[in-house]
Amino acid sequence: MVKLLPLGLGGLVLVACSTVMNSASEAADSNPARLQTSNVSKVYEQYCSKCHGDKGQGGGAGTQSLLSKAKYHQDLDRKYFDAIKVGVADAGMEAFGKTLTDAEVWGQVVHIRELQRDGLRAEMAPKVTDGVYDGSEHDYTVETIIEGKGLKVPWAIDWLKDGRMLITNRPGTMAIYDKGNLTWVEGLPASVEIGQGGLMDVAVHPTNGWIYLGFTDPAKSGNGGMTKIVRGKLSGTNWTSTQTIFANDQSTYNRSSVHFGNRIVFDGKGHVFFSIGERGNGNLAQELNKPNGKIYRVNEDGSIPKDNPFVGKGGIEAVWSYGHRNPQGLTFDLNGNLWDTEHGPRGGDEVNLIQKGSNYGWPLIAHSINYNDSAGWVPWPTADQKLTLPVYRWLPSIGACGLDVLTGKMFPKWKGDLVAGGLSGKNVDRIRVKNGKFVESEVLIRDLGRVREVSVGPDGAIYVALNDPDNVIRLVQKK
Repeated sequence: MVKLLPLGLGGLVLVACSTVMNSASEAADSNPARLQTSNVSKVYEQYCSKCHGDKGQGGGAGTQSLLSKAKYHQDLDRKYFDAIKVGVADAGMEAFGKTLTDAEVWGQVVHIRELQRDGLRAEMAPKVTDGVYDGSEHDYTVETIIEGKGLKVPWAIDWLKDGRMLITNRPGTMAIYDKGNLTWVEGLPASVEIGQGGLMDVAVHPTNGWIYLGFTDPAKSGNGGMTKIVRGKLSGTNWTSTQTIFANDQSTYNRSSVHFGNRIVFDGKGHVFFSIGERGNGNLAQELNKPNGKIYRVNEDGSIPKDNPFVGKGGIEAVWSYGHRNPQGLTFDLNGNLWDTEHGPRGGDEVNLIQKGSNYGWPLIAHSINYNDSAGWVPWPTADQKLTLPVYRWLPSIGACGLDVLTGKMFPKWKGDLVAGGLSGKNVDRIRVKNGKFVESEVLIRDLGRVREVSVGPDGAIYVALNDPDNVIRLVQKK
């Protein structure tokens, strides 16, 4: 069945109700008409740029520019895909589905999104005049709270009940910030910095004084490590009373330097949730007896809730959801919904509404291509796959890291919105979701440093831990 739908690309576009293949290998390589390249950018350069322009600016054959905010919206992903696959009869555009696999067609959508990002970068930047940011509903300024002072790859921020700030540093240290001064916690559990891993998240229980840490636990023999969760307490500046909340079997420890996760949050109902990345082995994210690529739920003492989705089913009973790549943002919104942000490969970082027992698809589907510019996935499941799609995706990637919800104490018109950071994007975005559906996003800051953590403080301000430079800043409403 074929039907005409408006795409906003300067005409009507043929959209086919077709079955989507999930692998480039599913198309017959013996097809003599196949384009003889798997390089995404080369396909665009050779077959698309003549009409659409080398940067998506259009013009060559009377085509309109792709470089507008309206054409950058995520709702057009499928329409771009179908236009490329089925063709645009009225515009003389042939159907590339005859010579490209579905994954390769999606690769062209990713490439277009990259061109749009580059072309719209200045237009989508936050507007700043004399240090004041012109936000959509609030104007705000950026204050530097901690500049250097011994911070080294600051990773996470949380607050003690008395208002002092805790800041973890990936090499294995934790600082206490109080009235302009830093002191350093002694006696922390041993961690090991391996690439992206080390001392990662800190989460202070809101009532009982326990402090939870997530870190790369060194292997007992040989090199390598694995994400571990503990809790303890502070006595002055000394860490005491360590209890293990979650630890993996030593057989799962490995030398991979990527995708450790890790964030920790409380649901206010006696449970703690935390994330662990797939450590660069995507297939393990689909295996319920492996710790990689999961979000976990345990009781606050580390015991397993009886109503967890996989209790008694032969896997890891602490698992709450699976099919994750590298979840480095985790928060509950003001309505008690759990959200994560996680890294895609080249494209397709995700904002996910985390639900009990759900499979979030990695590495079966993704809004991305491979880092080497080759196609690998499509973002939609087949009819027989029970996979949960993201509510919002960044395309291209931002290196999603850090996530919190705005309480409305300082920014009342943004109450309930998510704020999310990006490492490679060097950005903090405000994201509005209503009834589980994406509504809008806004770039709040960009290019001040790699954003490792975004945390809303007791005062309602947006605190941001930057890497390179290793500083802590905050966004406050303009007075």
